[in-house]
Amino acid sequence: MKKNAKTVIMWGLLVSIMIATGFMVSNAFAQLYENSPNRYENNSYNYDNNSSNYNNNPNNYENNLNNYSSSRIIRNESGNATGYAVPKANGGVNYFDTNGNRTGYQSSRK
Repeated sequence: MKKNAKTVIMWGLLVSIMIATGFMVSNAFAQLYENSPNRYENNSYNYDNNSSNYNNNPNNYENNLNNYSSSRIIRNESGNATGYAVPKANGGVNYFDTNGNRTGYQSSRK
């Protein structure tokens, strides 16, 4: 093989590796962005994620700690309510303490 042909093959291989690496890195950044608390979709300032929204409010019967039939109530090992979880329309979940303060979230699984 001539020297120029080897050079072309080496550059082609290098470019292929760079493209594959770029796809992997961009996928990793996309995952980080999807789960970021700074993303509006996950942010507590988003009305859909805070307790000002009745669906997330502790006064909603589904979130009421005295509603023993609710599947949203989170209980500790002793059976005491420690908060509640509200499913989101996009498949995620918002977590609140007993006072209605948002304590966390789980992003949707896409």
